[in-house]
Amino acid sequence: MKKFLSILTAAAMLVSMTACNSGDNSSVSGESTSDTSTSEADSSTSTSSDASTSSAVEEIPEVVYELGGELTPMMIINSVLNQGNQARLAKFFQQLILGQEVTVAYLGGSITQGSSAGGGLCYADLTTKWLQEKYPDAKINHVNAGIGATGSYIGIHRADRDVLQHDPDLVFVDFSVNDTSDRMKINKSAYEGLIRKLWSHESAPAIICLAMTQENGTSVQTEHNEIAVKYDIPMISYRNAILDVINKGYIAWTDISDDNIHPNVQGHAVLTQMITNYLQTVIDNIDSIDIAEPELAATGDSGIKYQNAELVCVGDERCSSIGMFKENTANFGNFGDSWMAKIKGGTEISGGLEFTVEAQNIGILYGKMVNYGGMLDVYVDGELKMTINCDFPNGWGNYVEFQEVAAFMERGEHTVKIVPQQSEEIGLYYISALTLS
Repeated sequence: MKKFLSILTAAAMLVSMTACNSGDNSSVSGESTSDTSTSEADSSTSTSSDASTSSAVEEIPEVVYELGGELTPMMIINSVLNQGNQARLAKFFQQLILGQEVTVAYLGGSITQGSSAGGGLCYADLTTKWLQEKYPDAKINHVNAGIGATGSYIGIHRADRDVLQHDPDLVFVDFSVNDTSDRMKINKSAYEGLIRKLWSHESAPAIICLAMTQENGTSVQTEHNEIAVKYDIPMISYRNAILDVINKGYIAWTDISDDNIHPNVQGHAVLTQMITNYLQTVIDNIDSIDIAEPELAATGDSGIKYQNAELVCVGDERCSSIGMFKENTANFGNFGDSWMAKIKGGTEISGGLEFTVEAQNIGILYGKMVNYGGMLDVYVDGELKMTINCDFPNGWGNYVEFQEVAAFMERGEHTVKIVPQQSEEIGLYYISALTLS
């Protein structure tokens, strides 16, 4: 059976490579869409002009998928959205073969964090465990940098703090259900910058992108995959593989998720199978993989806008005054320390957070509050740039949101002041960080 699956996986690689060459790498069109229809032809990304690819797919027998069992041949094909360049992955596995120390990091939202999966049963934990079992003589450091409700914009700004300071050798990136379509331009720019930032780090990590999905098919995998193809980065599509077997009636969404987004224990197990199946193909072909790395692809202004992104957090000397705020160590939104202010109705506003920073682009990370979220005025260089509503009435919970407040033609020194508005109601405010690039 393993040999059979290996042959099928090789066919999947062929399909993916052909798709890359043809310029059509999205096996399911319709980003951020409710269209969950996927077919074998769609998922294979075959084109009428490529008979060899079509025949490779047609020769794959249809196998009924059983939850908890092996991936079917078509799931294997559907799960490899972009094969990508494997040079860095080959070097990663060579380190493991030699019993060296490596670090694997997982950067993403609540799925990566492990929501709905239970302790030790999310894909990040299971993938690291798989690596540890295959290479018991190597030391494998595990970094789970998943934070719920965060997308690529927050991801790239916290990449240094949460991932790159650990000098990773392999990084998984998962933001496909968090990068909402209403902010597509900024999210896509941040995602591209994140790929460039990770790739350019001195530890030269391999990168694998993940494409997840909501129950109705909503995902930005099309936009993310455009970037993955541009930089020749592998992308694994849980979306394509899982929706195909659901559409065929083999399983139901409720088998792999307890809500409309997050994989449950079974869903994380299936995702892990998709990831480790891809990794196994690298292991099986390691001797034939060219380890000469390609040059980082050229990009326009959008791709480099956030490449040097960073955070200004609690304790940073660039914060010159905290005004009515106080430093809070309660780890708001799983993000870490924050500046917090609780202001009684009618209280006179005596001061806010003040910063002096050097940047071209400035934003803030603030708390969206189910109860008592007030209004914040944000001033840059003494000018009111934006008023932010922190209220999230009847929401699913408090979380860290982002807002870019100023962008300049060139990098320079600027002052930032964040002040709660006067109100007759109780106001509750959390500021997690400034974002700079």
